[in-house]
Amino acid sequence: MKQKRPENLWHPTYWPTFLGLGLVWLINRLPLPAQHKIGRLLGRILMCIAKDRKHVADTNLSLCFPHLSPKEHNQMLSDVFKDQGIAMIESGMAWWPQPEKLTPLGDIIGFEHVEKAQAEGQGILFLSGHFTCLDVTGGILAQHMRFDGMYRKNNNPVIEELSKKGREVFFEELIERGDIRRLVRRLKDGKAVWYAPDQDMGMKLSVYAPFFGVPAATITATARIAKMSKAAVIPLSMRRNDQGRYIIEMLPPLEDFPTGDDVADATKVNQVIESMIIKAPTQYMWVHRRFKTHPKGKGYIYK
Repeated sequence: MKQKRPENLWHPTYWPTFLGLGLVWLINRLPLPAQHKIGRLLGRILMCIAKDRKHVADTNLSLCFPHLSPKEHNQMLSDVFKDQGIAMIESGMAWWPQPEKLTPLGDIIGFEHVEKAQAEGQGILFLSGHFTCLDVTGGILAQHMRFDGMYRKNNNPVIEELSKKGREVFFEELIERGDIRRLVRRLKDGKAVWYAPDQDMGMKLSVYAPFFGVPAATITATARIAKMSKAAVIPLSMRRNDQGRYIIEMLPPLEDFPTGDDVADATKVNQVIESMIIKAPTQYMWVHRRFKTHPKGKGYIYK
């Protein structure tokens, strides 16, 4: 039976968390290149100690990039963890927000698609994915527009409290992941919402659709939300380039979406997310169990 976490945030259980967060806060005082260098080192350490996450990422990369040679595969796996380490450090820039320092770090491409939808009175569903730099890029985008974010509570209440307070500085409203009714209402009111349907939520509300050629349980909610809200579905990608700048890219709204065919719509969503990942493959959260649901049983892929 899983042990219940203490409710008191100052309980000794959370002292290691406070220590880790304190180190992140200190590292965030350094120049950005130094932060990234430390993040890469942290990623190498994580790869050595987080055996379960390494296995998940290793499996995901083998499935999605089967053409890679063993050497290329191992290099990509190493780079995935380096980017995970950077993410742990740079998230502090969103948790202890200093908006004036974030704005100069990013470039936004395709903002005219947002302006057009807003001029027409449409809500905007930002179709995105779980990328390593989503916290910091969310903070950068928030300097140019107000928007809501979907989120799932962190299992660690200390991190949950800190990250939620930081995100509340940037987001107009935080919507819990399962509150589809609230999401649709906000879109109908002409608001913009960041939404990432790229995690395995089981088959109850999903269909199998290809993700990098591999059948993946993909939620059908994206199409239903678009239909109910009549929002513009604008693909939103984020990545960090070789110079350390953050690129936020918006593409034209999806056309002929939804179609009414759940599999076709889910396939379209996955294709859009794939196209984002390819621009910076190691900056995707490959440590998540994207193929957790399988006809042969839950977790079959990762055994």
